[in-house]
Amino acid sequence: MPTSIITTDDLREFKMELLDAIKTLLAKQSKGQLKRYLKSSEVMDLLQVSPGTLQNLRINGTLPYTKIGGIIYYDSQEIQNVMTANRVQHGLNS
Repeated sequence: MPTSIITTDDLREFKMELLDAIKTLLAKQSKGQLKRYLKSSEVMDLLQVSPGTLQNLRINGTLPYTKIGGIIYYDSQEIQNVMTANRVQHGLNS
């Protein structure tokens, strides 16, 4: 097996590629494009709610969902729409 020598230039290039990949992921996450459909556990973590509260949000129609093969999925954009629609603003002068 041939031996290859890694130079500081190789490491610097790797570092730049890695930083670019991280920047791309962070940009996608900040735009909400990282993951379109979330499972129940991910939504509970995101909204900091219990399984019962999440079930109530489904039952009363507050949070739309899709069920495929026994797994419930939530569209991240619909979650954002629900959050925006239920925004409460007190005493803000615009």
